[in-house]
Amino acid sequence: MVEKMENIRVILANNIKELRRKCGFSQDRLAEIAGISSQYLATIETCRKFPTPEVLDRLAAALEIETHELFAASASPQMELKKLHNEVLADLDRAINEAVGKAIKEQYKFNRNG
Repeated sequence: MVEKMENIRVILANNIKELRRKCGFSQDRLAEIAGISSQYLATIETCRKFPTPEVLDRLAAALEIETHELFAASASPQMELKKLHNEVLADLDRAINEAVGKAIKEQYKFNRNG
């Protein structure tokens, strides 16, 4: 259960940072608009604090989004790249195993007939 809470914190922190940057806000500016301290915003963005529902609402309003959008678990480019990397490795592993299997069968046939 603790692991899921950490994941929620990470998702929230990453989304706030990404949305803040897309809006062109510094931490100081977003904090000012949301009516919180920049130090508190920094602790949210580094997963050390989890904001109250009221603070979540103010951050969402400052970022001009709905509050629930702060928790959208979109895959980061790094995660997509890692997923693609793993898929390529799996495909390569299958291709190698298939080629080795064919080579062994051919060698077996050659040795039996030879």
